[in-house]
Amino acid sequence: MTHVLIYTGLACSFCERAKRLLLDKNVEFEEINIGLLPEQRIEMLKKTGGARTVPQIFIDDLHVGGCDDLYALERRGTLDDLLGGKDANSPPPSAG
Repeated sequence: MTHVLIYTGLACSFCERAKRLLLDKNVEFEEINIGLLPEQRIEMLKKTGGARTVPQIFIDDLHVGGCDDLYALERRGTLDDLLGGKDANSPPPSAG
């Protein structure tokens, strides 16, 4: 199963847009809010090579980038492939 990780911040409209796209595609994701967990900022900086803005999005081990990068993948038609073929027409993930 594809693992999606999003580093977010407090009151971040770009973070909300990125999460909305994933939710619309019925994709589960792990969210780490560095506004609430500031110690996680160091981990984010290491994983991204120094990117300081949020959101920072990972699909499995691939650093996608931010919200604009996620939407660019969607416009190119490659996001669903990265997400393991999931799309808005897929049934929602079942609870465990």
